[in-house]
This record gives sequence, C-alpha cells and structure tokens, in this order.
Amino acid sequence: MPHAVPRHRPIVRITHWLNAVFLAGMIGSGLQIYTAYGHIGFHDDTFNVPNPFDASRMAIPQAVKLGGWLAGGLRWHFTLAWPFVLTGLAYVLFLVISGEWRALLFGPRDVPGAWQMTRYYLRLRKDHPPQGKHNPLQKSAYTFAIVLAMISILSGFAIAKPIQLSFLTSLFGGYEWARYWHFVAVWTFTAFIMAHVVMVFVADPASLRAIITGRYRGRHTSHE
Repeated sequence: MPHAVPRHRPIVRITHWLNAVFLAGMIGSGLQIYTAYGHIGFHDDTFNVPNPFDASRMAIPQAVKLGGWLAGGLRWHFTLAWPFVLTGLAYVLFLVISGEWRALLFGPRDVPGAWQMTRYYLRLRKDHPPQGKHNPLQKSAYTFAIVLAMISILSGFAIAKPIQLSFLTSLFGGYEWARYWHFVAVWTFTAFIMAHVVMVFVADPASLRAIITGRYRGRHTSHE
C-alpha cells in the first residue's frame, strides 16, 4: 500500500471548502435574481441574441434558489460575494508567496506532458506519465477555472455597480455585454465544478480525502 504524502496545506483546504459553500449560495441566489428577469439581450431591434436558458421558457425549481424573492436573492448574492472574493484572494496570495503557483498554472512547457496524459486517458499509452502535484491536464483545467472565476467576479461587479464602476462595465462592452460575460462565465465555471466532482470520484477518490486531511494516499503517490 502506498504511503501517505503531504498534499494540501491548511489554508488550501480551508479556502477550498469555504469557497464551495459561498459558491453554492451564490449560484442559488443568482438563480433567484435571474428568475426576476431571465431575458438576456438588447432592448432594441438591432441585436438580440436568443437565450436557450430564458427563464420564461424554463421553470427553475424553488428548492435550488436562495432568497425567496428578488430583494432577498440580491441580498444573499452580494453578502456572499465579498467572502468569496476574500477567500479567493487569500488562496491566490498563498500561491504567490509559497511559490506553489508553479505546480498549478499551465505553461508552454506543460504542452508535451498534456499530450502524454491525453494519450494515457485514451488508452494509447499504458503507463501513467510521471507527474508532480498535478498533471498537465489538471493544471490546464485549474488555470482555466481561475480565469473563469476572475471573469465571473469582474463582470459581476460591472453589473452590480455600472455607474460607480463604469470603466469596468465599459471594459466588458457595456451593461448588456457584461451580463452575457457573467452568464457564460458563471455557467461554464459551474460546469467545470460539476465535472471536477465527477472526476474526483471516478478517476481519483483519494484526492477527496487529501483535500480534507491534507495527505494523499493513492495510485500515483510515487509520482509526488
């Protein structure tokens, strides 16, 4: 049996689970807000992008919404936004200070390794490629998730404060385009999280214990 090795420091585990709670609340309250006006598009005849998730075309169960009504959803959303941002900043600061960003962010030198991991998952390679804390495909996914989180947060503030943060709203192309950015980024981020959870249970259940206990004992321990 492989021996357990250190994997996640306390601050990583704490911020991970806190952000999971905050994000769940923000998704629920966001659905509550979206129900109030689920149409995404411009209000003139020149440009109106169809939205397959238009709230008028689909019933969002009340059980997955948070806030009870529009004002309640807004209050929950903005209340949870700040601790979500602060814990995210704490995690990023830890990555920078500790230097662990090198093991997490995808770079040009990870391209060959990503190709070898793809071959392994496609069963074109029998042996598992050597890896560090994260393999190249995991690093590309986490890097993508960080970018999505940043777009979600910035576009959210651009929508919430379009006058006070007019420069930010303009950066996204205006209020309606900021809504598009926020909608697409948030739901892509949510899809990533769902895929992340599925992959944890299917590909490497030991990583779930690691994010709880801080120590990893799994099939690829020898590559750590």
